Amino acid sequence: MTQSLLEFPLDFPVKVLGRTQPGFAQEILELVLQYAPDFESSQMHMRPSREGKYLSLTCTLRATSQAQLDALYQALTRHPGVVMVL
Repeated sequence: MTQSLLEFPLDFPVKVLGRTQPGFAQEILELVLQYAPDFESSQMHMRPSREGKYLSLTCTLRATSQAQLDALYQALTRHPGVVMVL
């Protein structure tokens, strides 16, 4: 296992790009809360694409470990509405 260059805990922005569809932001919020129970929904920022086809979500969470971030990224990429996670 490689050592992380990040020092935990830290505030970490997770960017999620998905297709605009009813309930998408709520589903992503619920997923994030599974891995970061103390996440505040006020820390989720939404931005629609110019033509409204996609929705960009930025969730800044208090990350406690690299394993937590890895698990969250894997869960987000498995979501059928997610196009990309950064």
